[in-house]
Amino acid sequence: MSNPSTYNTISLPNNVTIAYISAGAPNLPTLLLLHGFPSSSNQYRNLIPLLSHIYHIIAPDLPGFGLTTVPSSYVFTFENLANTVGQFLGELNIASYAVYIFDYGAPIALRLALSDPQPIKAMISQNGNAYIEGLGHPFWDPMEALWASKNSPAKREILRQNILTLATTKFQYTAGVPSTELPLINPAAYTYDFLQNLQSPEEQEIQLDLLYDYRTNVALYPEFQEYLRKSQVPLLAIWGKGDPAFVPAGAEAFKRDLPGAVVKFVDTGHFALETKVGEIAGEILRFLDGRVS
Repeated sequence: MSNPSTYNTISLPNNVTIAYISAGAPNLPTLLLLHGFPSSSNQYRNLIPLLSHIYHIIAPDLPGFGLTTVPSSYVFTFENLANTVGQFLGELNIASYAVYIFDYGAPIALRLALSDPQPIKAMISQNGNAYIEGLGHPFWDPMEALWASKNSPAKREILRQNILTLATTKFQYTAGVPSTELPLINPAAYTYDFLQNLQSPEEQEIQLDLLYDYRTNVALYPEFQEYLRKSQVPLLAIWGKGDPAFVPAGAEAFKRDLPGAVVKFVDTGHFALETKVGEIAGEILRFLDGRVS
């Protein structure tokens, strides 16, 4: 039987307050869940109860998302997000963990690995990309146009009007999902994401800053791949095969650097946990068994 989730906050230096979910006994092996765009720890609401009888689960809201708060001076780059997550783990005295990397969570965890590979004992990558082959087009075309423009106001406005909308947020949840399983997706999930993270002009500026800075993650792909080759970290890539943003080739690419990686596909889209949470939880439990302690 799983332990109930608790909803917590912790203060970090410089007026940063991280909101996070925890579940499972603290003496169990830790599994860190890092969410993606434009979500929060809420995306793990259905997964956590399926794992917390065996693992100590920690799921923070990243700066700029959910209920985490930062000062107006906070600069929204992936380097800063990774540094903040590192501080968060330090405050919680978490020195060893497995990590579930999804979407934005992937470059954050991999940046942490570049700075200190020792704490990370295993990775589960659910549509968490680290290879050029995994970037699906035309989904990334407007972001790449923003990068090429060096952050021009005109290109930012295109993204504001076409990406930072409720319709596109719903699309991220529903694209690639078999029509018979669309009723499994709770509309409250994507509605919450939009209302919490994308609705106000201030929130939109934060998200546009991160979309522009995402180019720095792509530039780091060779270093991420070198970490994978050197560390041979145990990795499960379990991919929603219908994801238009991070396509199946990104999952297969892991085996180039990690020959022992386990690669599996589920018949769903980007937010795979909305429809395949039981299947994914089962794969995680089988994969992590004996790999973390």
